[in-house]
Amino acid sequence: MKGIIFTEFLDLVEEKFGLGMVDEIINQSNLESNGVYTSVGTYEFSEMLQLITHLSENTSISVDDLLIVYSEHLFKALIKSHPNLVEHYKDPLDLLASIENHIHVEVQKIYPEAQLPTFILEEKTNTKLVLVYKSEKALYMLGKGLMLETFKLFKTPVDIKFEKLNDSGSEVRFFIEKI
Repeated sequence: MKGIIFTEFLDLVEEKFGLGMVDEIINQSNLESNGVYTSVGTYEFSEMLQLITHLSENTSISVDDLLIVYSEHLFKALIKSHPNLVEHYKDPLDLLASIENHIHVEVQKIYPEAQLPTFILEEKTNTKLVLVYKSEKALYMLGKGLMLETFKLFKTPVDIKFEKLNDSGSEVRFFIEKI
């Protein structure tokens, strides 16, 4: 997992819960990196799982809810760093429909070792989109949060529902509709 995911996560934890909480979750975790991350480094996904699990335990906020909050922070950081990824899109559905064939291609150029989820476009109309998310990391709530942030960027109201296609959440179908 790319370091930017870790550095932005720890920035969020510090911003929302304080530097003491950053130290607490790092100290509670068994991290090969010792909690030292660079945005361009690559780290084990297990480290992120430990950090977010400990944050959930210490704050009594579910991991899913933390992922939604984190997605807001991460989206803003990614747009600030790479505005060119989204600037030519005029509609959030078009942007989301292009995740696999444009956005992820460009992300791979910036972060060649990034392990990105797969998004399969099943249906697209002017008002709705059906996407299937696939990732062994099962961070579909982060994906949902990034989708919600995409619609906020375009100032467009949206309803996003999903169904897990397996128990682990490694495959999830999203139903995205403008409202």
